Amino acid sequence: MSPDPHKTDCDQAELIALFAIDALPANEVRQAEAHLTTCEACRRDLEAMRTVTQSFVAWPTDVLRPDPSLWNRVAARVSAETGTTPELPASVAGLDPDWEQAGPGIFYKLLTTDRERGRASLLVRLDPGAHYPAHRHAEFEELHLLEGELWIDHRKLHPGDFNRAEPGTADSRVWSETGCTCFLTTSFRDVLG
Repeated sequence: MSPDPHKTDCDQAELIALFAIDALPANEVRQAEAHLTTCEACRRDLEAMRTVTQSFVAWPTDVLRPDPSLWNRVAARVSAETGTTPELPASVAGLDPDWEQAGPGIFYKLLTTDRERGRASLLVRLDPGAHYPAHRHAEFEELHLLEGELWIDHRKLHPGDFNRAEPGTADSRVWSETGCTCFLTTSFRDVLG
């Protein structure tokens, strides 16, 4: 039987995993931060986990982030059952990437990049009437429409629709009459024009 490639030898791995998802009580955050200054394996694990957890932040709040009062209710219930003082997780500031403007009426939030492969995953938002420039795909591209409507050449996509473009194919006209938001995995080596 081969060893688990995801298992670390560090006894603080669970602490770091909880730190990565902002689930540590406030009084344990400093301990995790101090440990990270001395443990290379845990720093690598944290960086790998943050790639995933940072992408969650950009998901719709009603899906991933319940009403803030839920934290208080859960803490009060745990406190009542355990007889301890409630401790809420420390908040992690700066994880929510800002929308960047790529062009007139086109905005994106970069979620992850793979520089070695020249790929990126991002949320893209088009304002009503916005057009994305014609482009040729350097690698495959996958698009999942989250809200609104999007035209790719002569195909109209609706929320929940998926589009995969193969390497070498081109989109001459990409636009939205209503405005839209989509999740996109693509190459940053695509050729515009």
